[in-house]
Amino acid sequence: MQKLIIHGDPGIRKGAHIEYDGEEYVCFNIARQGDWHGPTEPKLWCTVGAADEQETFDRREYIPMHLDTEDVDAGAVTVLDPS
Repeated sequence: MQKLIIHGDPGIRKGAHIEYDGEEYVCFNIARQGDWHGPTEPKLWCTVGAADEQETFDRREYIPMHLDTEDVDAGAVTVLDPS
């Protein structure tokens, strides 16, 4: 499980399946930043992980501030299922 900050909006919602850096992820949670007074394009702060980590996310058996964080452009993310 990790945090993925996406610059721009690739058109995904909670539960979307994406591919990034050759691996497939499920978006467990998405927080949209920058719509009102932020930069010209929004930033999506996504909690992503493998499909088998869904129960760990649902039960909150992780520490959010200890997740690895990556910062990418929307073009680097391939949307498999926008959900």
